[in-house]
This record gives sequence, C-alpha cells and structure tokens, in this order.
Amino acid sequence: MDLPKLTVNAPAKVNLHLAVFDKRPDGFHNLESIFLAVDFGDTLLFEPISGEKTLKLLMEGPAAAGFDLPVEKNIIFKALSLFREKTGFNHGLKIRVEKRIPFGGGLGGGSSDAAATLLALNKLAGFPLSREQLLEMAAALGSDVPFFIYETGAARVTGRGECIEPLEAPLSLKALRSLKATCLFLVLVNPGFPSETAAAFRLLDERVTDTLSHEPPVCGTEISKFLYMAPDTWPFWNDFLPVFKEPEKSVYNGIISQLKELGAQFASLSGAGSTCFGVFMKRELAERAAAALRATPSAWNFVECCRCS
Repeated sequence: MDLPKLTVNAPAKVNLHLAVFDKRPDGFHNLESIFLAVDFGDTLLFEPISGEKTLKLLMEGPAAAGFDLPVEKNIIFKALSLFREKTGFNHGLKIRVEKRIPFGGGLGGGSSDAAATLLALNKLAGFPLSREQLLEMAAALGSDVPFFIYETGAARVTGRGECIEPLEAPLSLKALRSLKATCLFLVLVNPGFPSETAAAFRLLDERVTDTLSHEPPVCGTEISKFLYMAPDTWPFWNDFLPVFKEPEKSVYNGIISQLKELGAQFASLSGAGSTCFGVFMKRELAERAAAALRATPSAWNFVECCRCS
C-alpha cells in the first residue's frame, strides 16, 4: 500500500479548572479539570520513506529547542512504536514537527503531538483501530493524551486524566449569544522556563492535605453550566498555583495580575505550569493585551493570542 503525505494539527489546551484529590494506588492523583482546546499548536507532516519500520523524526520550529531528547524518548516515537505493536503497521516514515507549543508549559504539547500521531497513523493505515482502542493506547502514553483523541473543543476530565466527558465549548452559539460575543479569545504567556509535572505534584503533596480541593464547589455536570456564563463569574481555580515556591510563584502571580489589569475577565495557570493565560471577550482587547505584554520590560519569552478551537 502506497501511503500519501498527511499534515495534521496538534492543538494546545489550557486548564480552565484543575482540582487535585487523593493519590491513587497506581501513584497518580485523582483530579478534575476542564480542558479547553485552542487554535494554536504544533503541525505534524507525515511522509512515507523507504525502509521497513524506519523513522526520521525532525523537530523544527520556534519551540524545538526544548526537544533535544533522544528519539526513543520522544512521545511521538513512543506513539508510533505502540501503534506498530498493536497493528503491524511497518511503513517507513519521516515525521516533521513544526513545534510551537513551549516545552514544559502546561499546554499539553507533547500529549497533543502523541494523539495527533495516533490519529494520523490510524488514518494512513486505513482505520484499523476504533476510538476505544486509540483511547486505551493514549492513556498508556500519558494522562493528557486521551483528551486530544476526542478532538473536542472542551471536556471535563477526571480520573488521572483518562476519563473524558466532552462539553459544549464556550464558543457555542447559545453561549455566545448570552455573552453578546462572537468568540472567546485567549492570551498565553510563558515566562521562559519549564515546569516539571512530577516535581509540581511533589510540591503539592508536601502541603498540608487541607489545602487540596477535596470537595470543590464545581463538580460533575455542574461544570458545564459555567461555560455559558461570562468568564468573570467562573468559579474555577488551579490547585498548583499556591504550592510553587519563589521565584516561580511571584512570576506566575505577576503574569496573572498583568493579564487582569489588561482586561482579561479570567486568568490562571494552565496545568502544572509554566504558561499562564487570560480570557478576553473581544479580539481587540486580547491583541492589545498581547502587544502590551510583549513590550513589557520583563520581555516574556512567549506571548500568543489565540481563540477557542
């Protein structure tokens, strides 16, 4: 079978809400989160090459510098290896990644790349795997990967991240009419350093247990109703934000304060860091805020204006 070239997008996500609960027997924590996909991310180009099971993996683009891992440790390689194991797919491939999502930024970059790889390979191979099989493989690759398999704009995510309940994103017609907006826009700000997820969980575990949100007021089906309300009324939070030590804590809080001063109706930290984000009702406000942040003396390493995908 001759394979065509295939280009796919791997969108970033933000966590509008992230509550962390008890530690599970498998070492992971139970959590509840709202994931929101955005129209900013990486692009993956798949091209057939000669040689059975060969792979040429090229990491390019403005965020590629953070991906200097050996190929066999790259999650794209792991996704391809797992797909080959499950399906017998043995074609040689060159995968070129235009990497834009910052490494260790809490935006799900590696997870989205892995999910995009599984979806692309399934298409190239003639769809041998069901969504359920892809989700099982995704969960084996990482906690955030299953969300991207659903290709949904928003979802309530529970368990260790593998339980996905797609939600109607805030950009639905009903929600937008009630908000008198055409779309919700986001400004992403990365301070220029990564956050290591395992280390962030260790910091969280060091805190007194009553600092964790064991009984959050936002839970279950109640979450979805807030996506129809103005962002300045969202009762969402991120349990990681208060556990970071200096100077990271001050940096995050400073960015969030700047976003709010520049007109964001909601601002928070995504994932376990290190990217902060602000939610705006109008494109003009978001673009003006992004321009102001790029011009600040702090000269943030990464400022991106985007919208819900």
